[in-house]
Amino acid sequence: MNRELHIVGFRVGRETYGVPITSLHEIVRVPEITVVPDAPDYLEGVINLRGKIVSVMDLRKRFGDKLATLKKQNRILVVEHSGKLAGLIVDSATEVLKIAAADVEPPPAAFQEGGLNCVTGLGKVRGRLIVLLDMTRLLAPASLLQTNGSTEGKTAKADARGASAR
Repeated sequence: MNRELHIVGFRVGRETYGVPITSLHEIVRVPEITVVPDAPDYLEGVINLRGKIVSVMDLRKRFGDKLATLKKQNRILVVEHSGKLAGLIVDSATEVLKIAAADVEPPPAAFQEGGLNCVTGLGKVRGRLIVLLDMTRLLAPASLLQTNGSTEGKTAKADARGASAR
């Protein structure tokens, strides 16, 4: 029996990533995001999704792009993890892919050493590589405490929004 992985593919920068389709709740356009004080710079804030409060992480910032700005084509992948919803801002949601288990390679050891422990493998699909992500590690509270920068950007963003509302 040839086992297949069913993943949702999405783009962040030039790369295509994938998460298990079983963890996907829905894909939505980016609504207004409420900033949360003292959050890591990649945690954009929270949204109200039909009465449910969902925290939103910008994957571009999470993966090290400090200059990430929102564009019209950005989407939020709402994923369910440990019974809770979380939003992941991505450049675009691309496709649903089926990858044979035999076409998935384990991540190189350098990924683990470099702190990229959220990568579970690399899927080979039609001559390209899909970086497979582990939701548990990507959304783990321990990873949310690793701030690479200060919260000054968040404060400035909140101040700018407050000023524009006046």
